[in-house]
Amino acid sequence: MEQYANNLEALVQERTADYLDEKRRCEELLYQLLPKSVASQLINGKSVVAETYECVTIYFSDIVGFTSLSAQSTPMQVVDFLNELYTRFDDIIENFDVYKVETIGDAYMVVSGLPVRNGTKHTREIASMSLALLQEVETFKITHRPEEKLKLRIGMHTGPCVAGVVGLKMPRYCLFGDTVNTASRMESNGQPLKIHVSPTTQKMLAENYPSFILELRGEVDMKGKGRMNTYWLQGKGDSPLPPSSSPTT
Repeated sequence: MEQYANNLEALVQERTADYLDEKRRCEELLYQLLPKSVASQLINGKSVVAETYECVTIYFSDIVGFTSLSAQSTPMQVVDFLNELYTRFDDIIENFDVYKVETIGDAYMVVSGLPVRNGTKHTREIASMSLALLQEVETFKITHRPEEKLKLRIGMHTGPCVAGVVGLKMPRYCLFGDTVNTASRMESNGQPLKIHVSPTTQKMLAENYPSFILELRGEVDMKGKGRMNTYWLQGKGDSPLPPSSSPTT
């Protein structure tokens, strides 16, 4: 009987250790899928209510000519290329107060100012991050097409949005609102190797972080937005962008 009890105790300890290990893995996965503060609430059994944020800055980018590049590459080459590029991007954005919302194909979306509010710093963080990513792209070599220059198109916009968790089995932290749409339009109406900035973002940068170098692009006809004056982010202080990224209309 004593031997049976000892065996049972050992089995319980083993199963408990397995359970705790699996629980730890699930929590680690949740921390990778969601912002840390949001993941902690879910792990502690709290409900996460969608929240309105008065002012955040959103970044969008995509790869110019990606469809053509994909057509001339094998699926595995495309996967390896995107994995290498976005692994580098992920390493870079760790240096800034930002959250990567998602990557869909060649599109990369990042936000600053939520879920933890940071005053006006979100404009500075996204602007600085954009410059760092563009600098990385300038030297990036596509492994299977080393002669082809990678061209990233970047757009950013500042404004209010709503953020919340969508889904239960595979929860995603999603952003909603016109600010998201406008940021996407800033990217799609931009140009290769340039950072396209909305007038709202430009105003906040000029007022709070004047070391950033911005140049008026002029009026741009935005689908669903009408015409607006937009700007190119050229650099910061004594670190302007290289000539290949200099602004043109």
